[in-house]
Amino acid sequence: MSFYFIRSMPGNIPRELTKVYQNAKRKKKDAAEGPADREDAADPGAEVAPVPVPADDTGGGESRALPVRLDLEAGDTDSLAGWLEAYFAVEVTTAESSRAVQRRDLGRFVSFMRAEEGSDERSLWTSRLSRAFLDALRREIDEEGRRRFSDRTIARITAHLKTFAKWIHSLRPFRLGNPTDKLKTAATGPGLEIERALSERERRKLLDAADHLPVLGGRSKDRRRCKDVEFADERPRRKGYRPYRNRAIVYCLVGTGMRRAAVCTLDLEGVDFDKHSVSVREKGGQTHRYKINREAAKAIRDYLDKERGGDAEMFPRSPALFLPAETVANSSGRLTPQIINSVWNEVCRWAQVKGKTPHSARHAMGRHIMDKTGNVAAVQRQLGHKNAAYSLQYARITDDELQEVVDEW
Repeated sequence: MSFYFIRSMPGNIPRELTKVYQNAKRKKKDAAEGPADREDAADPGAEVAPVPVPADDTGGGESRALPVRLDLEAGDTDSLAGWLEAYFAVEVTTAESSRAVQRRDLGRFVSFMRAEEGSDERSLWTSRLSRAFLDALRREIDEEGRRRFSDRTIARITAHLKTFAKWIHSLRPFRLGNPTDKLKTAATGPGLEIERALSERERRKLLDAADHLPVLGGRSKDRRRCKDVEFADERPRRKGYRPYRNRAIVYCLVGTGMRRAAVCTLDLEGVDFDKHSVSVREKGGQTHRYKINREAAKAIRDYLDKERGGDAEMFPRSPALFLPAETVANSSGRLTPQIINSVWNEVCRWAQVKGKTPHSARHAMGRHIMDKTGNVAAVQRQLGHKNAAYSLQYARITDDELQEVVDEW
């Protein structure tokens, strides 16, 4: 038995799968350098020298030296659970939120396999088992008698399963071939839920509530402290509360249709009052220009004239349009999506609008443009969709609208 050692290895990877970990690391190194750059390229059977594994590639866990076996011994396990840990430690490089979704999807398959086969041994994974798993997902019903997993969710799980199986197959081929090769991912649309868009009534109530922020926003609710104050707008305001900024944020979301994260990355120099537009760095690092309505532009102007100057002294190097309050000492000079959520939720409570998120304003803008123009290109231009199929979704009709049309017949 040949052994070599590495300096760092995730402690949750089983001992018998450490070879998988090392092989994957070597495969990435070979792809980057090319076979001509490797000292051991001429002798494939030579023992491998110790290779240090960077701490940030280990995926967490206790760092310790482990022997790596080049072959499995009789009686050793070859479990998918172990392969799963190696997969996330070596191959997966997506964001933490995406990793959590991938782990949950693949964990469902491992649990299904254990229930069906009594084991999660790699050799038991076949194409028939893969199809049985997807069939089980389609049949699963929730407490209300509806399908638990939509076609879109099943398509995502299938994609994760195929990627995982392909990675395993490249390192240790399955005897009967890749068990997911014959799986077909069902075609699904963008899955836009038009019902989540703000209605015209909700939009009006939200903007009315936002207009009250400079008067009533952030006022003390302590009746004992303010027992001698007759009117609510005379109560002391919470230090660090920024009513004009919060009002401008709501108007910006509703008046442009931009995403919540875009509000955070919007810079002061990106606002063009003459052309009634704002340019912002969107997903993927590309800059997109939104047209902004006059009411939203005026709300931004009010914020610049009445509030931003004081906070700009605390954050002189921040290019952001919307700044944190000067009372926030440990800040990067930009707001976070969580703060945008907090501002939005406060206004929703005042307006008594339930179940709507900042993205609902984006859907509402798409519906508004489609209703007024009937032009898919106009929706695509305003919202910045790369794929026109997403813009086309705003031509769909809601259940309530369809019922209204049918009732009129």
